[in-house]
Amino acid sequence: MRTTIFMAAVAAASIGFIVGQFQPAAQAHCQVPCGIYDDPMRITMLREDASTIRKAVTSMDDLMNEGNPLQGFNQAVRWINEKDQTSTKIQRVVSDYFLTQRVKAAPAGSPEHDVYIEQLTRMHAILVAAMKCKQHVDIEHVDALDAAIEAIAGYYPPSTEGG
Repeated sequence: MRTTIFMAAVAAASIGFIVGQFQPAAQAHCQVPCGIYDDPMRITMLREDASTIRKAVTSMDDLMNEGNPLQGFNQAVRWINEKDQTSTKIQRVVSDYFLTQRVKAAPAGSPEHDVYIEQLTRMHAILVAAMKCKQHVDIEHVDALDAAIEAIAGYYPPSTEGG
């Protein structure tokens, strides 16, 4: 019985992955020099996405231990798909928005170079943590993702202007 459930899980996850590959990709921000940036909103979105991944991981664990294994399996597969898609969304926001539009290159030896390297390192940490969240269902990877997001949040504080 356990083998059958496992094989069904593998098949369902494979189908979910294949279907997900043909879904239209969401764009993090336009690729024209529009100059319209809301960095604090992007940080809020990253935090929300990390919370979604955390919910997926904890929900899957609960579902697999409930009394109805088939229903639990069905819902777990849905959470797997959400976890993976949300991880990809985080990677796209970091790559398409922050790395290409907000992190400014600074040549070696310039006063800004150390900050540039620090930002690259911190952005890379988010990308790796999101990848690990796709590969695993251990909460430690979600904790690492949260910490990596918080490590860049200070670069993009909310505006203090009255509005």
